[in-house]
Amino acid sequence: MTWVKICGNTTLEDAQLAVELGADALGFIFAESKRRITPAQAAAIISNLPRHAERVGVVYSRDADEIVAIVQEADLTAVQLHGGMDLALVDRLRERLGAKVNLIQTLHWVVGTDSSEKLRSELRELTSAGTVNRVLIDSRVGAAGGGTGVSFDWDAARSLFEEAAAKDLHVIVAGGLRPENVAEAIHQLRPWGVDVSSGVEASPGRKDPEKLAAFLRIARAAA
Repeated sequence: MTWVKICGNTTLEDAQLAVELGADALGFIFAESKRRITPAQAAAIISNLPRHAERVGVVYSRDADEIVAIVQEADLTAVQLHGGMDLALVDRLRERLGAKVNLIQTLHWVVGTDSSEKLRSELRELTSAGTVNRVLIDSRVGAAGGGTGVSFDWDAARSLFEEAAAKDLHVIVAGGLRPENVAEAIHQLRPWGVDVSSGVEASPGRKDPEKLAAFLRIARAAA
């Protein structure tokens, strides 16, 4: 079954609905974004959620102390690292957070280019390091490395996803997903997981209940 993360949550109402509809994980953004919230705001939401739902903090920081503080204050079960691959940071976080907190490394496919070779190289590095087994591949459009609402070239990326899965990497696809195309993404890429934010929104930071329900229903059926 495909793992589904609903990202960019800013309210308890939206987060509760996502869990009720079957989301595996909820994402909270602690970086410059229209969907940014504070660790204290996330903690207030998370304290009212079922414990089985994964709570993922999206961070751009390279400061291990800052990230650990966010994890502890918000009561997170995973950290999604943006801002480029930094294996030294991953090592510090693994040492500080232990095995109970999952680490997700974000890599980017630059829209309008064939990024497969660059990503293959980065995936080889991650595999060799052995400290992260979850990788999220998102679209990059200009300086925007997330929340773009734009998908990358799934045809060109198919072999990359197959190779990563063969190496036991859990690859998550993001970027431009919505109810209308999530089945196609799953059929083409066979990802371990899918991640959506803007594709199920009524406005930045607020979910559309109908889109959210459709996304989860279609993702489950496609898997």
